[in-house]
Amino acid sequence: MNRLIGRVLATEKTPTTMDKFNFWTDTNLQLHAFDIVKVEHIDKSFTFGVVENISHITDAQSFLTNFISSDFGDVELDEPTFRVGMNYAEAKVSFNSKNLYTPVHNNAKVYLASAEEITMALGLDKIQNPLVCGSLKMYEGTKDEVTLPVKLNSKFILGPDGAHLNISGISGLASKTSYAMFLMKAIQDQYLSMTDSSDSVAFVIFNVKGCDLMAIDRENDFAQDMPNAKEETLLEYKNLGLSPEPFKNVKYFIPYYDSNSAKKSTYLPKSDVDRYMEDGQLKKYKYVYSSDKESIEMMFSNIDDPAQTMESIISKIIDEDDPDFKGLSTWADFIDKVSENSLKGSGQKGSNDISVLSWRKFKRIVRKAIQDEMFANRVVPEKNECRLADELKKIRKNNVVVIDIAKLPEDKQAFVFGDAVRTIYNLKLGEYDAETDVAPPSRIIVFIDELNKYASKDVPKTSPILSELLNVTERGRSLGVVLFGAEQFRSAIHDRVTGNCATHAYGRTNSIEISTKNYGSLPNTYKNMLTRLEQGDYLIQNPVFRSLLKIRFPKPIYKQFK
Repeated sequence: MNRLIGRVLATEKTPTTMDKFNFWTDTNLQLHAFDIVKVEHIDKSFTFGVVENISHITDAQSFLTNFISSDFGDVELDEPTFRVGMNYAEAKVSFNSKNLYTPVHNNAKVYLASAEEITMALGLDKIQNPLVCGSLKMYEGTKDEVTLPVKLNSKFILGPDGAHLNISGISGLASKTSYAMFLMKAIQDQYLSMTDSSDSVAFVIFNVKGCDLMAIDRENDFAQDMPNAKEETLLEYKNLGLSPEPFKNVKYFIPYYDSNSAKKSTYLPKSDVDRYMEDGQLKKYKYVYSSDKESIEMMFSNIDDPAQTMESIISKIIDEDDPDFKGLSTWADFIDKVSENSLKGSGQKGSNDISVLSWRKFKRIVRKAIQDEMFANRVVPEKNECRLADELKKIRKNNVVVIDIAKLPEDKQAFVFGDAVRTIYNLKLGEYDAETDVAPPSRIIVFIDELNKYASKDVPKTSPILSELLNVTERGRSLGVVLFGAEQFRSAIHDRVTGNCATHAYGRTNSIEISTKNYGSLPNTYKNMLTRLEQGDYLIQNPVFRSLLKIRFPKPIYKQFK
Protein backbone atom coordinates (compact mmCIF):
# COMPACT_ATOMS: atom_id res chain seq x y z
CA MET A 1 0.00 0.00 0.00
CA ASN A 2 1.47 3.32 -1.05
CA ARG A 3 1.85 5.92 1.67
CA LEU A 4 -0.24 9.07 1.18
CA ILE A 5 1.96 12.13 1.80
CA GLY A 6 0.10 15.15 0.43
CA ARG A 7 -2.14 16.79 -2.17
CA VAL A 8 -1.53 18.68 -5.40
CA LEU A 9 -1.58 22.49 -5.32
CA ALA A 10 -2.92 24.54 -8.24
CA THR A 11 -3.44 28.28 -7.88
CA GLU A 12 -4.13 31.20 -10.16
CA LYS A 13 -0.49 32.29 -10.06
CA THR A 14 1.04 28.79 -9.95
CA PRO A 15 -1.02 26.34 -12.02
CA THR A 16 -0.07 22.75 -12.70
CA THR A 17 1.25 22.12 -16.23
CA MET A 18 2.03 19.20 -18.49
CA ASP A 19 5.61 19.29 -17.20
CA LYS A 20 5.42 20.39 -13.58
CA PHE A 21 3.23 20.43 -10.48
CA ASN A 22 3.46 21.42 -6.82
CA PHE A 23 2.09 19.58 -3.79
CA TRP A 24 1.87 20.29 -0.09
CA THR A 25 3.10 17.82 2.48
CA ASP A 26 3.78 17.48 6.21
CA THR A 27 6.46 19.83 7.48
CA ASN A 28 8.32 16.94 9.18
CA LEU A 29 8.23 14.57 6.23
CA GLN A 30 11.71 13.76 4.91
CA LEU A 31 11.84 14.13 1.14
CA HIS A 32 14.89 14.74 -1.02
CA ALA A 33 15.62 16.06 -4.48
CA PHE A 34 15.37 13.20 -7.03
CA ASP A 35 12.74 11.32 -4.97
CA ILE A 36 9.82 9.98 -7.02
CA VAL A 37 6.18 10.70 -6.08
CA LYS A 38 2.99 9.17 -7.50
CA VAL A 39 -0.13 11.25 -8.21
CA GLU A 40 -3.69 10.10 -8.94
CA HIS A 41 -4.82 11.30 -12.36
CA ILE A 42 -7.70 10.97 -14.82
CA ASP A 43 -8.89 7.67 -16.33
CA LYS A 44 -7.49 5.76 -13.34
CA SER A 45 -3.95 6.61 -14.44
CA PHE A 46 -1.04 7.75 -12.31
CA THR A 47 1.43 10.53 -13.03
CA PHE A 48 4.93 10.26 -11.58
CA GLY A 49 7.08 13.24 -10.75
CA VAL A 50 10.69 13.83 -9.70
CA VAL A 51 11.11 16.19 -6.74
CA GLU A 52 13.20 19.21 -7.78
CA ASN A 53 12.81 21.55 -4.82
CA ILE A 54 11.13 21.77 -1.41
CA SER A 55 10.06 25.04 0.28
CA HIS A 56 8.54 25.99 3.61
CA ILE A 57 6.11 28.93 3.92
CA THR A 58 3.96 30.46 6.67
CA ASP A 59 1.12 32.98 6.74
CA ALA A 60 3.56 35.77 7.68
CA GLN A 61 3.43 38.43 4.98
CA SER A 62 7.04 39.58 5.40
CA PHE A 63 10.23 38.99 7.36
CA LEU A 64 9.32 42.02 9.45
CA THR A 65 6.10 40.31 10.55
CA ASN A 66 8.09 37.46 12.07
CA PHE A 67 10.54 39.85 13.68
CA ILE A 68 7.73 41.79 15.38
CA SER A 69 6.10 38.52 16.49
CA SER A 70 9.24 37.72 18.46
CA ASP A 71 8.79 40.85 20.60
CA PHE A 72 10.85 42.92 18.20
CA GLY A 73 13.76 40.53 17.97
CA ASP A 74 13.99 38.82 21.38
CA VAL A 75 15.94 35.68 20.42
CA GLU A 76 15.18 34.02 23.76
CA LEU A 77 11.43 34.32 23.33
CA ASP A 78 9.42 31.48 21.77
CA GLU A 79 7.15 32.82 19.08
CA PRO A 80 3.98 33.97 20.85
CA THR A 81 1.96 34.23 17.66
CA PHE A 82 1.12 30.87 16.10
CA ARG A 83 2.03 30.78 12.44
CA VAL A 84 0.29 28.44 10.02
CA GLY A 85 3.04 26.80 7.98
CA MET A 86 3.52 24.04 5.47
CA ASN A 87 6.07 22.48 3.17
CA TYR A 88 5.44 22.36 -0.54
CA ALA A 89 7.47 20.53 -3.14
CA GLU A 90 8.04 21.25 -6.82
CA ALA A 91 8.08 18.17 -9.04
CA LYS A 92 8.84 17.58 -12.70
CA VAL A 93 6.59 15.11 -14.55
CA SER A 94 8.54 12.07 -15.68
CA PHE A 95 5.87 9.52 -16.70
CA ASN A 96 2.16 8.72 -16.82
CA SER A 97 0.98 5.11 -16.66
CA LYS A 98 -1.41 5.65 -19.62
CA ASN A 99 0.55 8.33 -21.48
CA LEU A 100 -1.92 11.03 -20.38
CA TYR A 101 0.17 14.14 -19.97
CA THR A 102 -2.60 16.62 -19.20
CA PRO A 103 -1.92 18.63 -16.01
CA VAL A 104 -2.67 16.84 -12.74
CA HIS A 105 -5.67 18.27 -10.87
CA ASN A 106 -5.78 20.39 -7.76
CA ASN A 107 -6.06 18.35 -4.53
CA ALA A 108 -5.10 15.09 -6.27
CA LYS A 109 -3.58 12.60 -3.84
CA VAL A 110 0.20 12.32 -3.78
CA TYR A 111 1.88 9.08 -2.65
CA LEU A 112 5.34 7.65 -2.22
CA ALA A 113 6.09 5.14 -4.97
CA SER A 114 6.98 1.46 -4.66
CA ALA A 115 10.25 0.02 -5.98
CA GLU A 116 8.48 -1.32 -9.07
CA GLU A 117 6.79 2.04 -9.71
CA ILE A 118 10.08 3.93 -9.29
CA THR A 119 11.69 1.66 -11.87
CA MET A 120 8.82 2.31 -14.28
CA ALA A 121 8.72 6.07 -13.64
CA LEU A 122 12.43 6.47 -14.44
CA GLY A 123 12.25 4.30 -17.55
CA LEU A 124 14.41 1.58 -16.03
CA ASP A 125 11.91 -1.25 -16.48
CA LYS A 126 12.33 -1.70 -20.22
CA ILE A 127 16.08 -1.22 -20.60
CA GLN A 128 17.49 -3.33 -23.41
CA ASN A 129 21.11 -4.55 -23.29
CA PRO A 130 21.27 -3.64 -19.57
CA LEU A 131 24.58 -2.48 -18.14
CA VAL A 132 24.75 -1.61 -14.45
CA CYS A 133 26.05 1.92 -13.78
CA GLY A 134 25.42 2.21 -10.04
CA SER A 135 22.56 2.21 -7.56
CA LEU A 136 20.07 4.80 -6.34
CA LYS A 137 18.26 5.43 -3.07
CA MET A 138 14.78 6.88 -2.71
CA TYR A 139 13.40 8.34 0.54
CA GLU A 140 16.84 7.96 2.09
CA GLY A 141 16.98 7.85 5.88
CA THR A 142 13.31 6.93 6.34
CA LYS A 143 11.42 3.69 6.95
CA ASP A 144 10.31 3.85 3.31
CA GLU A 145 13.88 3.84 1.94
CA VAL A 146 14.28 1.97 -1.36
CA THR A 147 17.61 0.92 -2.95
CA LEU A 148 17.67 -0.09 -6.61
CA PRO A 149 20.37 -1.00 -9.14
CA VAL A 150 20.48 1.41 -12.08
CA LYS A 151 21.08 -0.02 -15.53
CA LEU A 152 21.44 1.75 -18.84
CA ASN A 153 21.34 0.45 -22.39
CA SER A 154 24.93 -0.50 -23.24
CA LYS A 155 24.33 0.43 -26.88
CA PHE A 156 23.93 4.06 -25.75
CA ILE A 157 27.36 4.15 -24.13
CA LEU A 158 29.32 1.73 -26.33
CA GLY A 159 27.53 2.32 -29.62
CA PRO A 160 26.12 2.08 -32.16
CA ASP A 161 23.02 3.98 -30.90
CA GLY A 162 25.06 6.39 -28.80
CA ALA A 163 28.58 6.41 -27.44
CA HIS A 164 31.20 8.07 -25.24
CA LEU A 165 31.17 9.07 -21.58
CA ASN A 166 32.21 12.37 -20.05
CA ILE A 167 32.92 12.56 -16.30
CA SER A 168 33.47 15.88 -14.55
CA GLY A 169 34.20 16.90 -10.97
CA ILE A 170 36.85 18.40 -8.73
CA SER A 171 39.96 16.38 -8.02
CA GLY A 172 39.78 13.81 -5.24
CA LEU A 173 36.24 14.35 -3.96
CA ALA A 174 34.57 13.46 -7.26
CA SER A 175 36.36 10.08 -7.69
CA LYS A 176 36.27 10.43 -11.48
CA THR A 177 38.79 7.68 -12.20
CA SER A 178 37.12 5.32 -9.73
CA TYR A 179 33.74 5.75 -11.45
CA ALA A 180 35.19 5.20 -14.92
CA MET A 181 36.94 2.06 -13.67
CA PHE A 182 33.71 0.84 -12.04
CA LEU A 183 31.87 1.18 -15.35
CA MET A 184 34.65 -0.57 -17.28
CA LYS A 185 34.64 -3.36 -14.68
CA ALA A 186 30.88 -3.77 -15.23
CA ILE A 187 31.42 -3.82 -19.01
CA GLN A 188 34.16 -6.46 -18.80
CA ASP A 189 31.99 -8.62 -16.53
CA GLN A 190 29.15 -8.40 -19.04
CA TYR A 191 31.29 -9.27 -22.05
CA LEU A 192 33.13 -12.11 -20.27
CA SER A 193 29.75 -13.76 -19.70
CA MET A 194 28.74 -13.41 -23.38
CA THR A 195 30.25 -16.65 -24.68
CA ASP A 196 28.22 -16.95 -27.87
CA SER A 197 28.14 -13.32 -28.98
CA SER A 198 30.05 -11.86 -31.91
CA ASP A 199 30.16 -8.54 -30.04
CA SER A 200 33.42 -7.97 -28.15
CA VAL A 201 35.27 -5.23 -26.29
CA ALA A 202 38.77 -4.28 -25.16
CA PHE A 203 40.10 -1.44 -23.02
CA VAL A 204 43.02 0.99 -23.36
CA ILE A 205 43.58 2.89 -20.12
CA PHE A 206 46.08 5.69 -19.53
CA ASN A 207 47.60 5.92 -16.06
CA VAL A 208 48.25 9.64 -15.45
CA LYS A 209 48.71 9.82 -11.65
CA GLY A 210 51.32 7.93 -9.66
CA CYS A 211 50.61 4.19 -9.55
CA ASP A 212 46.82 4.64 -9.45
CA LEU A 213 45.97 2.17 -12.23
CA MET A 214 49.10 0.02 -12.19
CA ALA A 215 47.60 -2.86 -10.19
CA ILE A 216 44.01 -3.14 -11.43
CA ASP A 217 44.26 -6.94 -11.61
CA ARG A 218 45.30 -7.16 -7.94
CA GLU A 219 42.76 -7.33 -5.14
CA ASN A 220 42.05 -4.39 -2.86
CA ASP A 221 43.03 -5.25 0.72
CA PHE A 222 41.03 -2.29 2.12
CA ALA A 223 43.83 -1.80 4.68
CA GLN A 224 43.37 1.99 4.65
CA ASP A 225 39.57 1.85 4.96
CA MET A 226 37.16 1.60 7.86
CA PRO A 227 36.47 -1.78 9.53
CA ASN A 228 34.00 -3.94 7.57
CA ALA A 229 34.65 -1.86 4.42
CA LYS A 230 35.68 -4.97 2.49
CA GLU A 231 32.55 -6.94 3.44
CA GLU A 232 30.27 -3.99 2.67
CA THR A 233 31.92 -3.37 -0.70
CA LEU A 234 31.77 -7.03 -1.74
CA LEU A 235 28.07 -7.08 -0.81
CA GLU A 236 27.46 -3.97 -2.94
CA TYR A 237 29.09 -5.64 -5.94
CA LYS A 238 27.00 -8.76 -5.36
CA ASN A 239 23.76 -6.75 -5.13
CA LEU A 240 24.65 -5.04 -8.41
CA GLY A 241 25.22 -8.40 -10.09
CA LEU A 242 28.97 -7.89 -10.51
CA SER A 243 31.79 -10.28 -9.68
CA PRO A 244 33.89 -9.38 -6.61
CA GLU A 245 37.11 -9.86 -8.60
CA PRO A 246 39.39 -7.18 -10.10
CA PHE A 247 40.08 -6.79 -13.83
CA LYS A 248 41.22 -9.76 -15.90
CA ASN A 249 43.53 -10.10 -18.93
CA VAL A 250 45.56 -7.01 -17.99
CA LYS A 251 48.87 -5.95 -19.56
CA TYR A 252 50.98 -2.98 -18.52
CA PHE A 253 53.22 -0.78 -20.66
CA ILE A 254 55.71 1.67 -19.17
CA PRO A 255 58.11 4.08 -20.92
CA TYR A 256 61.49 2.51 -21.58
CA TYR A 257 64.35 3.15 -19.17
CA ASP A 258 67.65 1.37 -18.63
CA SER A 259 67.30 -1.03 -15.70
CA ASN A 260 70.81 -0.05 -14.55
CA SER A 261 70.00 3.65 -14.57
CA ALA A 262 69.05 5.57 -11.45
CA LYS A 263 66.45 7.46 -13.48
CA LYS A 264 63.09 5.69 -13.77
CA SER A 265 60.20 6.46 -16.08
CA THR A 266 57.49 5.05 -13.82
CA TYR A 267 56.28 5.41 -10.24
CA LEU A 268 55.77 1.65 -10.04
CA PRO A 269 58.24 0.11 -7.53
CA LYS A 270 61.09 -1.89 -9.07
CA SER A 271 59.89 -5.04 -7.30
CA ASP A 272 56.50 -4.75 -9.01
CA VAL A 273 58.13 -4.04 -12.38
CA ASP A 274 60.27 -7.18 -12.06
CA ARG A 275 57.32 -9.31 -10.93
CA TYR A 276 55.10 -8.10 -13.76
CA MET A 277 57.84 -8.89 -16.26
CA GLU A 278 58.28 -12.39 -14.84
CA ASP A 279 54.54 -12.92 -15.21
CA GLY A 280 54.67 -11.72 -18.84
CA GLN A 281 52.39 -8.79 -18.00
CA LEU A 282 54.67 -5.81 -18.55
CA LYS A 283 56.71 -4.38 -21.40
CA LYS A 284 58.71 -1.18 -21.85
CA TYR A 285 57.70 0.80 -24.90
CA LYS A 286 60.04 2.62 -27.28
CA TYR A 287 59.70 4.87 -30.32
CA VAL A 288 61.88 4.19 -33.35
CA TYR A 289 62.44 6.94 -35.91
CA SER A 290 61.76 4.92 -39.06
CA SER A 291 58.39 3.69 -37.75
CA ASP A 292 57.25 6.57 -35.57
CA LYS A 293 58.32 9.75 -37.38
CA GLU A 294 54.73 10.32 -38.54
CA SER A 295 53.74 10.92 -34.91
CA ILE A 296 56.21 13.79 -34.46
CA GLU A 297 53.32 16.22 -34.94
CA MET A 298 51.88 15.09 -31.58
CA MET A 299 54.73 17.00 -29.91
CA PHE A 300 53.15 20.20 -31.25
CA SER A 301 49.64 19.65 -29.89
CA ASN A 302 49.82 22.72 -27.65
CA ILE A 303 51.93 24.89 -29.96
CA ASP A 304 50.21 27.67 -31.91
CA ASP A 305 51.06 27.40 -35.59
CA PRO A 306 48.98 30.10 -37.32
CA ALA A 307 51.21 30.17 -40.41
CA GLN A 308 51.35 26.34 -40.49
CA THR A 309 55.14 26.37 -40.76
CA MET A 310 55.51 23.53 -38.24
CA GLU A 311 52.99 21.54 -40.24
CA SER A 312 55.02 22.20 -43.42
CA ILE A 313 58.20 20.96 -41.75
CA ILE A 314 56.49 17.80 -40.50
CA SER A 315 55.03 17.12 -43.97
CA LYS A 316 58.51 17.44 -45.40
CA ILE A 317 59.98 15.05 -42.82
CA ILE A 318 57.46 12.25 -43.42
CA ASP A 319 57.71 12.59 -47.23
CA GLU A 320 59.50 9.42 -48.33
CA ASP A 321 60.89 11.20 -51.40
CA ASP A 322 62.15 14.33 -49.65
CA PRO A 323 65.81 14.91 -50.62
CA ASP A 324 66.77 16.07 -47.12
CA PHE A 325 65.08 13.47 -44.93
CA LYS A 326 64.73 10.31 -47.00
CA GLY A 327 66.97 7.46 -45.90
CA LEU A 328 67.33 8.62 -42.29
CA SER A 329 67.05 5.79 -39.78
CA THR A 330 67.78 7.19 -36.30
CA TRP A 331 66.65 10.08 -34.12
CA ALA A 332 70.26 11.32 -34.04
CA ASP A 333 70.41 11.50 -37.84
CA PHE A 334 67.07 13.30 -37.80
CA ILE A 335 68.24 15.95 -35.31
CA ASP A 336 71.46 16.44 -37.28
CA LYS A 337 69.48 17.13 -40.43
CA VAL A 338 67.15 19.53 -38.60
CA SER A 339 70.21 21.30 -37.15
CA GLU A 340 71.67 21.58 -40.62
CA ASN A 341 68.54 23.32 -41.89
CA SER A 342 68.67 25.62 -38.85
CA LEU A 343 72.17 26.87 -39.65
CA LYS A 344 71.82 28.07 -43.22
CA GLY A 345 72.33 31.71 -42.36
CA SER A 346 70.29 34.14 -40.34
CA GLY A 347 67.39 35.67 -42.21
CA GLN A 348 67.75 33.30 -45.18
CA LYS A 349 65.32 30.67 -46.30
CA GLY A 350 65.90 27.08 -45.31
CA SER A 351 64.96 23.93 -47.16
CA ASN A 352 61.84 24.21 -49.33
CA ASP A 353 61.50 27.94 -48.58
CA ILE A 354 60.82 27.34 -44.88
CA SER A 355 62.45 30.12 -42.88
CA VAL A 356 65.48 29.40 -40.73
CA LEU A 357 63.64 30.82 -37.72
CA SER A 358 60.91 28.22 -38.19
CA TRP A 359 63.49 25.43 -38.37
CA ARG A 360 65.07 26.72 -35.17
CA LYS A 361 61.72 26.77 -33.41
CA PHE A 362 61.04 23.23 -34.62
CA LYS A 363 64.46 22.06 -33.49
CA ARG A 364 64.04 23.62 -30.06
CA ILE A 365 60.75 21.80 -29.44
CA VAL A 366 61.72 18.43 -30.91
CA ARG A 367 65.21 18.17 -29.44
CA LYS A 368 63.84 18.72 -25.96
CA ALA A 369 61.12 16.12 -26.48
CA ILE A 370 63.27 13.29 -27.83
CA GLN A 371 65.97 13.59 -25.17
CA ASP A 372 64.53 10.54 -23.52
CA GLU A 373 65.52 6.89 -23.48
CA MET A 374 62.19 5.82 -24.97
CA PHE A 375 63.23 7.42 -28.26
CA ALA A 376 65.60 4.65 -29.34
CA ASN A 377 67.29 3.16 -32.40
CA ARG A 378 65.77 -0.31 -32.08
CA VAL A 379 63.52 -2.55 -30.03
CA VAL A 380 64.82 -5.70 -28.33
CA PRO A 381 61.80 -8.00 -27.71
CA GLU A 382 63.93 -10.44 -25.67
CA LYS A 383 64.32 -7.71 -23.05
CA ASN A 384 60.55 -7.07 -22.81
CA GLU A 385 60.78 -4.06 -25.11
CA CYS A 386 58.16 -3.12 -27.70
CA ARG A 387 56.73 -0.48 -29.97
CA LEU A 388 53.47 0.62 -28.39
CA ALA A 389 51.68 0.85 -31.74
CA ASP A 390 52.62 -2.76 -32.58
CA GLU A 391 51.16 -3.97 -29.28
CA LEU A 392 47.93 -1.98 -29.75
CA LYS A 393 47.44 -3.51 -33.19
CA LYS A 394 47.39 -6.95 -31.56
CA ILE A 395 44.73 -6.12 -28.97
CA ARG A 396 42.10 -8.86 -28.53
CA LYS A 397 38.66 -9.11 -26.98
CA ASN A 398 38.48 -8.60 -23.21
CA ASN A 399 42.09 -7.38 -23.12
CA VAL A 400 42.88 -4.49 -20.77
CA VAL A 401 45.91 -2.42 -21.80
CA VAL A 402 47.25 0.03 -19.21
CA ILE A 403 49.69 2.62 -20.61
CA ASP A 404 51.70 4.42 -17.95
CA ILE A 405 52.48 8.08 -18.76
CA ALA A 406 52.34 9.46 -15.21
CA LYS A 407 56.04 10.30 -14.86
CA LEU A 408 56.51 11.73 -18.35
CA PRO A 409 56.63 15.50 -18.95
CA GLU A 410 53.48 16.93 -20.53
CA ASP A 411 54.90 17.10 -24.07
CA LYS A 412 55.83 13.41 -23.98
CA GLN A 413 52.49 12.48 -22.40
CA ALA A 414 50.80 14.19 -25.33
CA PHE A 415 53.04 12.34 -27.79
CA VAL A 416 52.24 8.92 -26.30
CA PHE A 417 48.53 9.61 -25.95
CA GLY A 418 48.15 11.06 -29.44
CA ASP A 419 50.10 8.24 -31.07
CA ALA A 420 48.02 5.61 -29.24
CA VAL A 421 44.65 7.21 -30.09
CA ARG A 422 45.63 7.53 -33.75
CA THR A 423 46.77 3.90 -33.85
CA ILE A 424 43.50 2.67 -32.32
CA TYR A 425 41.40 4.80 -34.67
CA ASN A 426 43.34 3.59 -37.72
CA LEU A 427 43.11 0.02 -36.45
CA LYS A 428 39.32 0.21 -36.42
CA LEU A 429 39.37 1.94 -39.83
CA GLY A 430 41.02 -1.22 -41.15
CA GLU A 431 44.35 0.33 -42.14
CA TYR A 432 46.30 -2.56 -40.60
CA ASP A 433 44.10 -5.43 -41.78
CA ALA A 434 46.78 -6.67 -44.18
CA GLU A 435 49.27 -7.14 -41.32
CA THR A 436 49.58 -10.47 -39.53
CA ASP A 437 48.07 -11.09 -36.11
CA VAL A 438 45.58 -8.19 -36.46
CA ALA A 439 42.05 -9.08 -35.31
CA PRO A 440 40.66 -6.24 -33.19
CA PRO A 441 37.50 -6.56 -31.07
CA SER A 442 34.31 -4.89 -32.27
CA ARG A 443 34.71 -2.09 -29.69
CA ILE A 444 37.71 -0.48 -28.02
CA ILE A 445 37.19 1.81 -25.02
CA VAL A 446 39.86 4.48 -24.46
CA PHE A 447 39.97 6.05 -20.99
CA ILE A 448 41.93 9.21 -20.24
CA ASP A 449 41.82 11.42 -17.15
CA GLU A 450 42.82 15.10 -17.40
CA LEU A 451 41.09 15.37 -20.78
CA ASN A 452 41.46 19.15 -20.54
CA LYS A 453 45.14 18.80 -21.53
CA TYR A 454 44.16 17.59 -24.98
CA ALA A 455 40.60 18.76 -25.70
CA SER A 456 40.11 22.06 -23.91
CA LYS A 457 38.71 25.17 -25.55
CA ASP A 458 42.17 26.75 -25.23
CA VAL A 459 43.95 24.05 -27.25
CA PRO A 460 45.08 25.41 -30.65
CA LYS A 461 42.63 24.58 -33.42
CA THR A 462 45.48 23.01 -35.38
CA SER A 463 46.29 20.54 -32.56
CA PRO A 464 46.66 17.04 -34.06
CA ILE A 465 45.51 15.42 -30.80
CA LEU A 466 42.34 17.53 -30.73
CA SER A 467 41.76 16.48 -34.34
CA GLU A 468 42.09 12.80 -33.38
CA LEU A 469 39.73 13.22 -30.43
CA LEU A 470 37.14 14.94 -32.61
CA ASN A 471 37.42 12.05 -35.08
CA VAL A 472 36.79 9.60 -32.24
CA THR A 473 33.84 11.45 -30.70
CA GLU A 474 32.18 12.31 -34.01
CA ARG A 475 32.84 9.12 -35.98
CA GLY A 476 34.09 6.57 -33.45
CA ARG A 477 30.56 5.48 -32.51
CA SER A 478 30.07 3.70 -35.83
CA LEU A 479 33.64 2.40 -35.96
CA GLY A 480 33.64 1.00 -32.44
CA VAL A 481 36.09 3.45 -30.81
CA VAL A 482 34.61 4.77 -27.55
CA LEU A 483 36.04 7.60 -25.46
CA PHE A 484 35.69 7.69 -21.67
CA GLY A 485 37.07 11.10 -20.72
CA ALA A 486 37.35 12.78 -17.32
CA GLU A 487 38.23 16.32 -16.31
CA GLN A 488 37.86 18.70 -13.38
CA PHE A 489 35.90 21.38 -15.22
CA ARG A 490 33.45 20.36 -17.91
CA SER A 491 33.08 23.98 -19.03
CA ALA A 492 36.72 23.97 -20.23
CA ILE A 493 36.23 21.08 -22.68
CA HIS A 494 35.69 21.60 -26.41
CA ASP A 495 31.95 21.73 -27.16
CA ARG A 496 32.19 19.17 -29.97
CA VAL A 497 33.78 16.65 -27.60
CA THR A 498 31.18 16.94 -24.81
CA GLY A 499 28.37 17.44 -27.34
CA ASN A 500 29.01 14.04 -28.89
CA CYS A 501 29.01 12.18 -25.57
CA ALA A 502 25.76 10.27 -25.02
CA THR A 503 26.35 9.81 -21.29
CA HIS A 504 27.39 12.49 -18.81
CA ALA A 505 28.39 11.98 -15.18
CA TYR A 506 28.44 15.08 -12.98
CA GLY A 507 30.47 14.78 -9.79
CA ARG A 508 31.08 17.26 -7.02
CA THR A 509 32.24 20.64 -8.28
CA ASN A 510 32.38 24.28 -7.17
CA SER A 511 29.98 27.20 -7.39
CA ILE A 512 32.02 28.99 -10.07
CA GLU A 513 31.78 25.98 -12.37
CA ILE A 514 28.02 25.51 -12.00
CA SER A 515 27.47 29.16 -12.94
CA THR A 516 28.71 28.47 -16.50
CA LYS A 517 26.36 27.82 -19.42
CA ASN A 518 27.27 24.11 -19.45
CA TYR A 519 25.01 23.63 -16.44
CA GLY A 520 22.23 25.93 -17.63
CA SER A 521 19.79 23.06 -18.31
CA LEU A 522 19.93 21.84 -14.70
CA PRO A 523 17.42 23.09 -12.11
CA ASN A 524 18.99 25.36 -9.49
CA THR A 525 18.47 22.77 -6.77
CA TYR A 526 20.41 20.16 -8.74
CA LYS A 527 23.19 22.64 -9.49
CA ASN A 528 23.53 23.48 -5.81
CA MET A 529 23.59 19.76 -4.98
CA LEU A 530 26.66 19.38 -7.19
CA THR A 531 28.61 21.54 -4.72
CA ARG A 532 27.92 19.14 -1.85
CA LEU A 533 27.75 15.66 -3.38
CA GLU A 534 29.48 13.03 -1.28
CA GLN A 535 32.39 10.99 -2.59
CA GLY A 536 30.96 8.16 -4.68
CA ASP A 537 27.82 10.10 -5.73
CA TYR A 538 27.13 11.21 -9.30
CA LEU A 539 24.34 12.76 -11.30
CA ILE A 540 23.94 10.70 -14.48
CA GLN A 541 22.42 11.83 -17.76
CA ASN A 542 21.72 9.29 -20.50
CA PRO A 543 19.17 9.23 -23.38
CA VAL A 544 17.38 6.18 -21.97
CA PHE A 545 16.67 7.82 -18.60
CA ARG A 546 13.53 9.96 -18.33
CA SER A 547 15.31 12.38 -16.01
CA LEU A 548 18.67 13.04 -14.42
CA LEU A 549 19.50 10.36 -11.84
CA LYS A 550 21.51 10.59 -8.65
CA ILE A 551 23.47 7.34 -8.36
CA ARG A 552 26.10 5.88 -6.09
CA PHE A 553 28.83 3.36 -6.88
CA PRO A 554 30.93 1.13 -4.59
CA LYS A 555 34.61 1.48 -3.70
CA PRO A 556 37.18 0.09 -6.18
CA ILE A 557 37.69 -3.65 -6.04
CA TYR A 558 41.29 -3.43 -7.29
CA LYS A 559 44.47 -2.54 -5.35
CA GLN A 560 44.73 1.05 -4.15
CA PHE A 561 48.01 2.95 -3.74
CA LYS A 562 47.96 5.47 -0.91
